[in-house]
Amino acid sequence: MDNLTHSLVGALIGQAGLKRKTGLAMPALVIGANLPDVDAACFFWLEGVEHLGFRRGITHGPIAWVLLPLVLAGLLYAFDRWQERRGTRPEGRLPVRFGWLYALAFIGCLTHPALDWLNVYGIRLLEPFSSRWFYGDTLFIIDVWLWALLGLATWFSLRREKRGGEWRRPARIAIAVALAYVGLNGGITYFERQTGALMAEPYPEVAIAAPVPLAFWERERIIRTADGLWWSSHWTGAADGHGYRAPPRQQCALPDEGTLAGNAQAAAFLFWSRAPFAERAPDGSPDGSPNGSLVLRDARFYDPRARDRFSVALPGIPCEPLGWRGAGARRSTASLSAAARAGR
Repeated sequence: MDNLTHSLVGALIGQAGLKRKTGLAMPALVIGANLPDVDAACFFWLEGVEHLGFRRGITHGPIAWVLLPLVLAGLLYAFDRWQERRGTRPEGRLPVRFGWLYALAFIGCLTHPALDWLNVYGIRLLEPFSSRWFYGDTLFIIDVWLWALLGLATWFSLRREKRGGEWRRPARIAIAVALAYVGLNGGITYFERQTGALMAEPYPEVAIAAPVPLAFWERERIIRTADGLWWSSHWTGAADGHGYRAPPRQQCALPDEGTLAGNAQAAAFLFWSRAPFAERAPDGSPDGSPNGSLVLRDARFYDPRARDRFSVALPGIPCEPLGWRGAGARRSTASLSAAARAGR
């Protein structure tokens, strides 16, 4: 999820009453709720889409859940002592208890992977013990309805506190409503995937029910059929007669491992990708190949507003339309992704 959602969750937990446990409780909760995203620093040394194979991994796994809050609690405790020595410690701050600081930073930190699991992007919850990706497919990565609920509840709770009223109850009610909202969306996803995709024609091998922006009650159905082709209920290409459409450009067979050897961008992309496919490059082939060159895509992020941020151009590799080499010779999307992940 986005960092505003993470921050609001941490703040709302504090307003539910936990912020009275120790001084600096709110910084522990709010910063702790964002702490796993320290892996965003990888943009300083990784290029292109290589970050896809790094983020939502080691800093979102069990070791980080324990160590990152410990570091944060230590820094906040030291900050309080530093202010005390300088005589700048606010008089109204509660006594700072390291044990509670760590507990609250830990709670805040745990909310982060829980929320990140809810969308289609994925998270490696067991890193470094396992590189398996987990997907909740429950909420869109930016959920404005959740923003409104959490933001208004936090504001109302703070307003009541300032006026001397009961401020914990609104926050607790909002947390309960947020959990119910997540549960409702989980049910919608399950229903759409099971009855709307897997149990209906063309009876796909793989089906994803992806949340969409704003309309939380809708899902984009993304499927892969037995011939290796990907289809979506939201694309604009040729129709299949069952409510799905192909991408506008020709889908191509994914290159084999030998062809992609040494391409760090492709390796990171395939390690991350859940629904990889190749399509003919939009401008033809820059090297003059008769079949055009390739672009690697992920069917989850094929929306025109996002697709170029989740793609890898392969200008030296010609497009072989899916089915051209035959089922026995073509590497499947699943096996390529598995091979990329095994090599990491």
